Amino acid sequence: MHVKVCGITRLEDAELAATLGAWGIGFILWPGSKRHVNPGVAAGIARPMRRQVELVGVFVNQSLDEIAGMVDVLGLTHVQLHGDEGPSFCQAVAQRTGAKVIKAVRISHAADLRDLERFHTDFHLLDTAAGAGEYGGTGRTWDWSLLTQRRNKTPYLIAGGLNPENIAEAIAATRPWGVDVSSGVESAPGVKDPAKLESLFAAIEHVPVT
Repeated sequence: MHVKVCGITRLEDAELAATLGAWGIGFILWPGSKRHVNPGVAAGIARPMRRQVELVGVFVNQSLDEIAGMVDVLGLTHVQLHGDEGPSFCQAVAQRTGAKVIKAVRISHAADLRDLERFHTDFHLLDTAAGAGEYGGTGRTWDWSLLTQRRNKTPYLIAGGLNPENIAEAIAATRPWGVDVSSGVESAPGVKDPAKLESLFAAIEHVPVT
C-alpha cells in the first residue's frame, strides 16, 4: 500500500514517515491551510528526504508560475492540485514542470466521481467534501460505497478522516492504489504524533492482500 503522509512541517516527522515505509510526504504550499509550511522550511526538509520518499506539493487554485517555481525550488516529484483546477490546467502543470500530477476531488455524490473522468492525470485523490472555502483537512470520512460506481482506470488514493482505527476498513472497502493521511496521525495541525503514525502503519501491514 502506498502511503502519503501529508501536512509535513517538521523534518523529524518526515524521517519517521520514511522509516515506517511511507511512499511520499506532502507539503501544503497553500497559505490558506492551517498546515501550510513555509517554502524555506519545506526546502530544508525536502533536501535530505528526496532520495527516500516522493515529494508532493499541495496547491489550491494557485498560478502555474507559482507551482512551477515551487517544483524547481523544492525538487517536487508530484504536484497535487486540490482546488478547482480544470483538466487543461492539470495538463499544463504536467507539461511545464515534468512532475506527476495528482488531481484531488471532494466526494459527496456519485456525480463527483463521474466528473473526475475528465481529468487524465497520473493519479486521482478522493477526499471528503467540505464547506465553502475548505479544501481537505476536515478529519471526516466520506461514503466509500460510492466507489462501486467508479469506472475510471486512473490509480487513486483515498483521503479524508483516515486514522489508525479505520485505515484497515478503508483499504478493505475501497482497494485504493494508496492512502493519504494527515489529521488522523497528528497531535496538532502540522505536528505528527509518532505513536499514531506507528499504529497506522502497523494496521496497514495487517490488511489482507487480495
